[in-house]
Amino acid sequence: MADAPPTPALPLRQLGFEHLAAVLDLGHRVYDTEAMPYTGWSLSAVAGHLDAPDSACLVALDGDRVAGFVLGSVSFEQRADWGYLEWIAVDPAYQGRGVASRLVKECCARLAAAGAVCVVTDVERRNTASAELMRRNGFTEQATVSLFVRPLAHSSRTDTAAPRRHLTRAAAERVR
Repeated sequence: MADAPPTPALPLRQLGFEHLAAVLDLGHRVYDTEAMPYTGWSLSAVAGHLDAPDSACLVALDGDRVAGFVLGSVSFEQRADWGYLEWIAVDPAYQGRGVASRLVKECCARLAAAGAVCVVTDVERRNTASAELMRRNGFTEQATVSLFVRPLAHSSRTDTAAPRRHLTRAAAERVR
């Protein structure tokens, strides 16, 4: 049997309003929000990137279908000179085709062009595929941070994981 012809590279486009629903849907299908409460994003958190100057937010498109996306911002915490690769996802049907690496490289190039001297990202410990993606693209582990959770005895909820499903990234940042 002959090898299949290589898949043509999917075009990368700037994130636009027309992509918001697909980006949110894909992100929620790909990420386990039980593992890290801020891996689930809200519409306002994603849409906020549309107003950012020097946007490093891209989608990989197969026709009108969002095959993958990356959200990057020009500052990280108190470091205005560090870029932040905040969220990346590739539809399982498109994984293994280099889509994620192309998104990472283009996001980092745009952040560098906007003045970032380095780019940071975070990967949940058990997400070995994302960790390997970042290593292949020049990222090295610099710090390990553990998320500590303290269930409150006075809470009427017994399932401490349930409220986390609805935390937005902004809420998780306030908890840090």
